[in-house]
Amino acid sequence: MGKIKILGFAGSLRKSSYNRAILRAAAELVPENTELEIFDLDGIPPFNEDLESHPPAKVTEFKAKLKAADAIVIATPEYNYSMPGVLKNALDWASRPYGDNSCDDKPLAIMGASIGAIATARAQYHLRQTCVVLNMHPLNKPEVMVGVVQDKVDKNNTLTDERTKETIKSMLVNLVDWTKQLKQK
Repeated sequence: MGKIKILGFAGSLRKSSYNRAILRAAAELVPENTELEIFDLDGIPPFNEDLESHPPAKVTEFKAKLKAADAIVIATPEYNYSMPGVLKNALDWASRPYGDNSCDDKPLAIMGASIGAIATARAQYHLRQTCVVLNMHPLNKPEVMVGVVQDKVDKNNTLTDERTKETIKSMLVNLVDWTKQLKQK
């Protein structure tokens, strides 16, 4: 197998999002022969079934990038004990219309950062539930839940915590291995 292409996106539209920060760190920590492209969900409109056969350009671009990727990384915040509406909305667009699921059979790594101590555990588990119907294959370990993230980034919102970087790096190595295993089947 050639170079592994990973598409990453954050379930946050906030420019200084901590989840964008850990996604940027992931892009710098990918294993050899792997690339991680970051996609910005900003500009994807609310899902409208009337438009699913002729989606807006930003949705078409997102779906094409998902299809071209060998694997996916999602960095999700946690809002009200679940994943953000922005993320759920993007996944709804990605999986529609019926029979054109851009996420189908894709390996996935999930991570999340929060100022709270338990990070994004509940959001990640809700995202995993959604992966069932999307026929995605989430990586189980390591779980990357970056709690008290404000103490792990610098003033430029760059991840500085070495232990967190090592966990993200391990997740990426495992995602590449998982992707190769699934491609062989």
